[in-house]
Amino acid sequence: MYTQLQLRDSARPPVNVSTLRRMKEQGEKIASITCYDASFAALVDAADVDVVLVGDSLGMVIQGYDTTVPVTLDNVIYHCKAVARGLVRPFLMADMPFMTYTSREQALQNAVRLMQEGGAKMVKLEGGAGQVEIVEFLAKHDIPLCAHLGLKPQSVHKTGGFRVQGREDAAAEQMARDAEALQDAGADIVLLECIPAALGAAITRRLHVPVIGIGAGPDTDGQILVLYDVLDITPGRKPRFVRNYMAGHDSPLAGIRAYVEAVKSRAYPAPEHCF
Repeated sequence: MYTQLQLRDSARPPVNVSTLRRMKEQGEKIASITCYDASFAALVDAADVDVVLVGDSLGMVIQGYDTTVPVTLDNVIYHCKAVARGLVRPFLMADMPFMTYTSREQALQNAVRLMQEGGAKMVKLEGGAGQVEIVEFLAKHDIPLCAHLGLKPQSVHKTGGFRVQGREDAAAEQMARDAEALQDAGADIVLLECIPAALGAAITRRLHVPVIGIGAGPDTDGQILVLYDVLDITPGRKPRFVRNYMAGHDSPLAGIRAYVEAVKSRAYPAPEHCF
């Protein structure tokens, strides 16, 4: 009972939204990772990862689909419950899958399921200014939120594939305005995927909430990678921003720790991982 209070003064107190805001203010990088089961979650916890995302990327990494579109809410809840059982310190975030937040009421119902059934402490949704109303509605109901901009995997059939976003000046400025609008609507974190490093830095400076990047350059407040990429499990061609942290290490735990240390020390991402 009152587990959060019991752990607050421990050597490894649980990460929360206030922790992440303080890390941004103090310039400490936020090390994040995507995870899908309890066994790996325990390793991620032991490696002192700050944020864990149960992403709809499970559709590609676990289920073998070409995109995240087939992933259902029940899929994410199942994996979120498993991951939650393996975590103590990290902050747990879960994706809202494709077409699970098309209205305010649907978004609220599904966000509640992710938190009550899945054990998530924050939900993440993709979209720009068009999602401001949804974000504002969820925030008014005290749902912690992460807004996802840049490359939006749920939209690949609309955008024409997995491509770097925000290269043109007009698109970059629109993304920055969208990020501010989502922050002002109540988003607690903004995640930027596959955008030029200069744009990642500019948006991070403009926002007062933490900004986490994946292929968004070295100047965001934190980084996130898929666990299977960190451990060089994913077959085939890897995205440019991926780095294999099993190289030179003899265990998955050592590899994850090396990733966390590289994020914290600003060794990752290096120029070769950026756009």
